[in-house]
Amino acid sequence: MKEIRFRCWINIDEEKYFGPGPLKLLQLIDELGSLSKAAKTMGMSYKKAWDIINTLNSKSSEPIVVLQKGGAKGGGAEITEKGKKIMKSYTELNNKIEELISHENQILDLL
Repeated sequence: MKEIRFRCWINIDEEKYFGPGPLKLLQLIDELGSLSKAAKTMGMSYKKAWDIINTLNSKSSEPIVVLQKGGAKGGGAEITEKGKKIMKSYTELNNKIEELISHENQILDLL
């Protein structure tokens, strides 16, 4: 099968900052309200998930995720409004790219 494929990443200081993995992690945090549950769902260690969130927050002008420490009822995580805007904008960008690629895949029928 022939197809054009593309992965979109946002880089900051020439390092990957935001892409499909961080997006999925944020979507799961938003859905589950927990970093540990989101990490477990993705098959990712809590430390790796925490490192991703720490990087997102530290390189952003405002926090993207707010984490609450555990207590009697356990901790939690919440996506901020800025985080939701980033998720929405990235998803829209990805959809535009996918639409373009889908159209351009017709070129492969000529090969």
